[in-house]
Amino acid sequence: MDRVFGLSGLLVMPFWFLMVFLPRSRWTRRIMESPLVVVAPALLYTALVLPVLREVFPIVNQPSLAAVAPLLGSPAGATIGWVHFLAFDLFVGRWVYLDSRDRDISPWLMAPVLYLTLMLGPLGFSLYLAIRAIAARWPRAVVTTAAPRPAGEA
Repeated sequence: MDRVFGLSGLLVMPFWFLMVFLPRSRWTRRIMESPLVVVAPALLYTALVLPVLREVFPIVNQPSLAAVAPLLGSPAGATIGWVHFLAFDLFVGRWVYLDSRDRDISPWLMAPVLYLTLMLGPLGFSLYLAIRAIAARWPRAVVTTAAPRPAGEA
């Protein structure tokens, strides 16, 4: 489990690198438009959880702190939870990236938001929703250009 935990980040980090450091690249946009970017961590999660599904499902079906804490406190449970975070944070980060590019929100503003989404998923997502609301009300505050680009341009 230690090796799986340690290597699992390799499934998602290339995509985060593209979104944060090459956000305007045509290739980044093309790659991130594919929902397939989240398949590898989702498949790893599936491979990890299926063998223990009989033990895990009753706990997640009727969760209690007393039952969930020991599950996540084991190396296998922590690894499964970590891969779950990686998969869903990438899914959310992908949406945030694509939505922010469609709205032409500054990549300089989005880089820390995407980093927070990777590190602390819901916090980064919440921050993006606030920025998105500001962009809708005061576009010049957060957009890169005066007029949004068509969706097909990168």
